[in-house]
Amino acid sequence: MDVFELRNSLIDDYSRYVTSFMSIRDSRIRERVETALHEGQLWPSPRIGLNPAFEPGGEVGDLVAEGLLHQTTAEVFRHGKSAHDPHGKPLVLHRHQADAIRAAAAGDNYVLTTGTGSGKSLAYLIPIIDHVVREGSGKGVKAIVVY
Repeated sequence: MDVFELRNSLIDDYSRYVTSFMSIRDSRIRERVETALHEGQLWPSPRIGLNPAFEPGGEVGDLVAEGLLHQTTAEVFRHGKSAHDPHGKPLVLHRHQADAIRAAAAGDNYVLTTGTGSGKSLAYLIPIIDHVVREGSGKGVKAIVVY
């Protein structure tokens, strides 16, 4: 699928919709509106956005080595687990995630703001799961498996 072709198709459809209920009698105004539509003044130009490269923050296991997380937490937060590889690979964090986990481990309040898909959820889930691993959930949890 060509995203630019898709965009152009959507704009053509929208343009037909917008103009379907326009009936401009004054030729000067009609010409002006048609020019504006042709120039694309009702919709933005195509935009290509790339995900930023976030500074690496080390592995979850590094936070275990610092005494901030329980060893089991590092075992839970590994990626690529499967029936064939139940251990997976170490999870590498972004720096903002590691910093947030350090703040949580110190008992500090913090606000983490960053773009969509940058790992904010993981930055608060790891301390929560670590707390459950250390203290229990109060409901007899014996194992936590995250795939």
